[in-house]
Amino acid sequence: MTATIIKIDPAHPESAFTRAREVVRSGGVIAYPTETFYGLGADPGNRVAVRRLFEIKGRPAEQPILLLIRSAGEVREWASEITRSAEILMEKFWPGPLTLVFAAKPGVMRELTAGKGTIGLREPGNPLTLKLLEVLGSALTGTSANISGGRSPETAEETAAVIGGMVDLILDGGRTTGGRPSTVMDVSQDPPRLIREGAVPPDDIFASVRLVPLRT
Repeated sequence: MTATIIKIDPAHPESAFTRAREVVRSGGVIAYPTETFYGLGADPGNRVAVRRLFEIKGRPAEQPILLLIRSAGEVREWASEITRSAEILMEKFWPGPLTLVFAAKPGVMRELTAGKGTIGLREPGNPLTLKLLEVLGSALTGTSANISGGRSPETAEETAAVIGGMVDLILDGGRTTGGRPSTVMDVSQDPPRLIREGAVPPDDIFASVRLVPLRT
């Protein structure tokens, strides 16, 4: 059975997002647009829903899942420490395609951290995604709506073709910009460490904190 697809009215997105909230709060999984690709959304406090997300993607358990949050003010709900470099990078690059990896607070479920003791967080730059988070009133998983290793979808139609039979709802926000995924920086240590190059140039990041880059 193919998932329901709801077209988002940019001027009045509330009805679509309210339906998404119902699905997420009931333990369902949704697909939704971000500023780069479509993402897979589940309640990060619901272990059953997060495990289902792994099953949908065919994602190895040793790979962590990043979360999208409404603002930097939510970081302390998930992170045990915020370094000075992290504060600088949040101020300069959030909202936007920069994922920051923090030391996770005790109690953050292992499925999200992959047992590494860290949690990736990002404040998205897409106004529709931020509005969705506002309506949800909570963080949302932000992994790409693809099969692990496959191409990340840029439209609702592409999303439906790949995982439409496995998710509960697809929010159609039109074509996303695509391009490179978010840059990922580990700020659980100081100086920070580059994990993945992406949409935000690493040189801009390191220049912001005036550090020599440490790369994996």
